Amino acid sequence: MATSIANAVSTQDKLLRARSASARLALLSTNEKNSLLLAIAAAIENESQSILAANREDVETSGLEGAMRDRLLLTRERLQEMAQGVRDVAALADPIGETLAEWTRPNGLHIRKVRVPLGVVGIIYESRPNVTVDTAVLALKTGNAIVLRGGKEAARSNQRLVEVIAAVPGVPEGAIELLDASTRQSVQELIRARGLVDVIIPRGGAGLIAFVTENSAVPVIETGAGNCHIFVDETADFEMADRIVINAKTQRPSVCNAAEKLLVHERIAADYVPRIVKKLIDEGVEVRGDGKSRSLAAGLNIKPAAEQDWPEEYLRLCIAVRVVANVDEAIAHINRYSTKHSDSIVTAEETNARQFLRGVDSAAVYWNASTRFTDGAEMGISTQKLHCRGPFALAELTSSKYEIVGTGQVR
Repeated sequence: MATSIANAVSTQDKLLRARSASARLALLSTNEKNSLLLAIAAAIENESQSILAANREDVETSGLEGAMRDRLLLTRERLQEMAQGVRDVAALADPIGETLAEWTRPNGLHIRKVRVPLGVVGIIYESRPNVTVDTAVLALKTGNAIVLRGGKEAARSNQRLVEVIAAVPGVPEGAIELLDASTRQSVQELIRARGLVDVIIPRGGAGLIAFVTENSAVPVIETGAGNCHIFVDETADFEMADRIVINAKTQRPSVCNAAEKLLVHERIAADYVPRIVKKLIDEGVEVRGDGKSRSLAAGLNIKPAAEQDWPEEYLRLCIAVRVVANVDEAIAHINRYSTKHSDSIVTAEETNARQFLRGVDSAAVYWNASTRFTDGAEMGISTQKLHCRGPFALAELTSSKYEIVGTGQVR
């Protein structure tokens, strides 16, 4: 087995093992990494019964309900999606070794800036066992060792998943380390491990992210909570808008890229608001709205939206609707209330779309697409903005270095 799960092994020993593994991981070829990933996908499928058994124990003892229980829950379908996600990562281009810039100085020195692994990545997350697999395989693809500190509610699920991944032949010992989730001491040790850990990534709610960013001695890549918006512009195709809104809200409402707010252009609001509100209610969604939306959807069960609704991340089958005057007002609303994660415009007007794409200050901004596409494994590209406010992906698990080739030059 390529890692030790036992809580008897100290955090310090696990970090030292991860540091040692990072040097070996950095030397793996693209073919070697992809072969390991494909073997990991097969192992997850082959061990699905034991993984689901561990998860059932977690769910039964967690005491969680609603969206948090859904985040914890694994099913055969979700495990299959998990395995397919690993294969998708294997199919992505390898960012390691990519040339970012290249030039030759007047004195003949040839300089190349290339993408390289970060080293040891620490992940602190809550009750989402899929994050265990997502982050482990993204780290492996980019030649990084990873130290995982999941939530105590998912301890058995995470342990079994790490055991399965780490047992794949060829995975270097220490490449994937899982810390004790029963005490906060392991979090403190991880975020203070400057010199052993190169970067910390908190994945979870606003409270977790704030705690890590405020207390970590290790550099932090800050990911955002998901108060995501869809703006249906005046030229939107209604059937397309319906598909996007319903998918973004209902496909999996407990995740951070589910839509939480719907903005509708006032010129189409009389027709579109009652139409989409009825469809959402039929899908079991609780709908809240501003005064105009409620007036237009009179007779439907649309509740009043309070000021605190606009910045709230619901993480359940609930959405708030607001009528706006134009694309400028939509952009202003999103930039004021969003968590800068993922926001989308539905429109046939390219000028408005381009204005929206430029003006919305979020990590991922869409035109005629659901916000549900922004998980890192699905995109395989950097969605980085300031503080990496969004789901991280391959490019965000890399750094860069300069390679300088000379012919004997001295200074």
